[in-house]
Amino acid sequence: MPVLQSATGRSWQHRSGRQRLIAWFGWLALVALVVFAWQVMTRDTIWAFVADAPRQAADIGERMFPPRWGYMERLWQPLWDTLNIATLGTLLALFVAVPVAFLAARNTTPSVRFVRPAALLLIVASRSINSLIWALLLVSILGPGLLAGILAIALRSIGFIGKLLYEAIEEIDASQVEAVAATGASGAQVLDYAIAPQIMPAFAGITVFRWDINIRESTVLGLVGAGGIGLELSHSLNTLAWPQVTLIFIVILGTVVLSEWVSARVRHAII
Repeated sequence: MPVLQSATGRSWQHRSGRQRLIAWFGWLALVALVVFAWQVMTRDTIWAFVADAPRQAADIGERMFPPRWGYMERLWQPLWDTLNIATLGTLLALFVAVPVAFLAARNTTPSVRFVRPAALLLIVASRSINSLIWALLLVSILGPGLLAGILAIALRSIGFIGKLLYEAIEEIDASQVEAVAATGASGAQVLDYAIAPQIMPAFAGITVFRWDINIRESTVLGLVGAGGIGLELSHSLNTLAWPQVTLIFIVILGTVVLSEWVSARVRHAII
């Protein structure tokens, strides 16, 4: 603890006695929280399985190689379905998220007291439920298939796009809006000439970024029956066809890397 002697004879310390006591209690609470979390995490752990995990992992790893490359001909259609789930789900979300974002933004909502809270509630509800849970619910309602996957991706994406977009709307330069409105422009013209040009870069970046995320999420929706390459992964796991699992992992990795490259290029071109 650094202590300096001043000209008046009084010493200077980095923290006062009260601050040191608060910091000490803070560290004590953090240690107690870590101990409690560890107890909760390991309460139902069977340590015999944990000790045997390296051997089991090595055994599965041996079974997974080499990949069954001939199985690739059966993956093209599921892979195409996965891309369609991500793309159509993103587009469907845009049709809902854009109006919701304008209703949620303080500077464009028709009612701060009533309409804005309702729009924010929709955004929060969408973001609070994972796409896999949406898929479980929709498969139960609509049955297995691509439609459930597309709607699950859309319902999850509405909150993400809506939140980022309404924040971008609230950050626009109000002077440009006032200048266009002062010319006697209508509300639609103000939106077209003052608001839209300011948010278009953010809108494009958000859309591409969400599409990139949806590529990742759509690869696992098949595990609950929502179609795509995840369905083939589920079948291969259930039948312990480990060489097929390896090939599916390679295909998913390649797809995600390609989508990341595409989204990065698009964002770079926009920005």
